[in-house]
Amino acid sequence: MRADARPASRSLWRDRDFLIFWCAQTLSVAGDSFALIAVPLLILDVTGSVAQMGLLTGVSGAASVAAGVFAGVLADRFDRRRLLIACDVIRLVLYVAIPVAWMSGQHVWLLYAVLPMAAAVGMVFQVTYVAAVRGLAGEKLVTEANSMLYATAAAAGILGPTLAGVVSGHLGPTAAIAINAASFGLSALGVLLTRASRYTVEAVEPVEPAPGRRPWRELLAGAEFLLRHPVLRTLTILLSFFIFMTLGLTDIVIYRLKHDLGQPDSVVGVVLGVGAVGTMAGSALVARMRRMLGFGPLWIGAQIVSGLAILSLGLAGSVWGVAAIMALYLACVSLAGINSMSLRQQVTPAHLLGRVTSAFWTIHFSLGPVGAAALGWGAAHYGATTVFVVAGASCLLLALIALATPVRQRHPERTGDGLRSRP
Repeated sequence: MRADARPASRSLWRDRDFLIFWCAQTLSVAGDSFALIAVPLLILDVTGSVAQMGLLTGVSGAASVAAGVFAGVLADRFDRRRLLIACDVIRLVLYVAIPVAWMSGQHVWLLYAVLPMAAAVGMVFQVTYVAAVRGLAGEKLVTEANSMLYATAAAAGILGPTLAGVVSGHLGPTAAIAINAASFGLSALGVLLTRASRYTVEAVEPVEPAPGRRPWRELLAGAEFLLRHPVLRTLTILLSFFIFMTLGLTDIVIYRLKHDLGQPDSVVGVVLGVGAVGTMAGSALVARMRRMLGFGPLWIGAQIVSGLAILSLGLAGSVWGVAAIMALYLACVSLAGINSMSLRQQVTPAHLLGRVTSAFWTIHFSLGPVGAAALGWGAAHYGATTVFVVAGASCLLLALIALATPVRQRHPERTGDGLRSRP
């Protein structure tokens, strides 16, 4: 039976495989929050340069984009369960290398070697993860599944940044990175404990390309589907510009707290932990709000509030003001992001889901590395306030543009656009 043909009446709360997967990924995200804090702090402690922070984020983002070209084919052609486990094990080894190497001295070059590789493997994991969630939950329950996964991940992210700041402050950022490495082991174990049959997708295409069919068509199949679907096509373009203005925002917030407000590492962790409350709230509400408002109004509304929140970060002069605005911003990012991801999962044929996800993220993140480096450069030369104002105004403009596009539809998943498309 195909994953999306399972009965919608079943409860995810009684689904053993989904619950194990859910718990393992929540613990993994808690570990990821340590790296989110620790890596920028490590760079700032060693170099004192916000531009270096932005450059490392940009290089890692570029590696992620490059991996995205092939990630979808891997997710559609190989056992998704084994692929998830392999990605976790590889990332465990890569992140362990940082604290081990730091025992003999500071090696900034290692970060530029390890973190891009980890980002590339992470892209393969994320593409496969999105395809796996549809298989585990089914098409009808995919929004609820995403809501549960992201809400509890955000809950773990509340405590994670706080602990990461404390650990970094007392034991150093490398200790926090070691904790992140261990979290990948927990994630791999969780996937290993789920049944392999839940990751199986009914073959619609032959595993090997048909005679005369060029291999590059396999890579382009996801992009072709995105281009043929009017809503997904427009979303991809808009979100590509959105990520340009926002991928490096966390670095700028950390710089604002450390440089402008003179706060210690522990306070940075607390602020981002408070911000994660917003992610949790947005994740918990997205399924209900989409039923009430529909896709378009929810996505555009969330983008408008996101832009206003970024503008406000440029005006906030207190630690708690930054924390509250970050919570609002991350709530809206969560609402918009889960909403758009669920739509892609709903309208994409199961056998194409890996390649469509890969194509989307490759295009989506293509401008992100440049944007992250630009935001770091802008903060170093013109100050964090200017960066926040420019980024916020740009996000508001994108939301206004969306009002004149097919994205404004309330129920694009019911139109059938692109549903029968084939590569």
